[in-house]
Amino acid sequence: MSFLIDFILHIDAHLENIVNTFGNWTYLIVFSIIFIETGAVIMPFLPGDSLLFAASALAASPKYHLNIWYFIIIFFIASVVGDSLNFYLGKTAGKAMTNHSFFGRFIKEENIKKTEAFFEKHGGIAIALARFMPIIRTLSPFVCGGSGVKYSSFIKYNLIGATAWVAICCGGGFFFGNIPFVKEHFSMVILGIIGVSLLPAIIGAIKSKLSK
Repeated sequence: MSFLIDFILHIDAHLENIVNTFGNWTYLIVFSIIFIETGAVIMPFLPGDSLLFAASALAASPKYHLNIWYFIIIFFIASVVGDSLNFYLGKTAGKAMTNHSFFGRFIKEENIKKTEAFFEKHGGIAIALARFMPIIRTLSPFVCGGSGVKYSSFIKYNLIGATAWVAICCGGGFFFGNIPFVKEHFSMVILGIIGVSLLPAIIGAIKSKLSK
């Protein structure tokens, strides 16, 4: 867990090492991380927004010889295909995985209920909005699949959310990631991104407590 925290906070340095070590295989590595983060319901703690931002920042620097359009394409495909797999898991084995002695350790009932409440409040557009919220974005396809949502409805909002997510995170990293202040305080910027992502969930939790 300590390695994961260090990887997230210093993701720029770790990505530089990956690029220097694996070269063009970096595209496959980051694709795999995003695919697992979105497709494996038990892996909601993997980096998402911060990885897109950091990878795009490296692509903006000519010394790494990375193509921003490759990143945009693979991140979009990874998020859409990963969510579709997650939806299928929820549809076919949702209850079994939630009640399973092993998988149940990762799929917390509390997080499932929060995700269900998020959908009840925002309707179909919640599928797109969830893409910007850590943990909920991993659980939302799983919950949709298990609750009987039609895949045709799910994929429509999923495409909207994935497009907006990739455009904002990759655009932010590419255009702002190499600003001297951002580079010097990259860990703080990553914490800020995580904080902004968690803000809707925090506000929702506070409102829930106050209403009670």
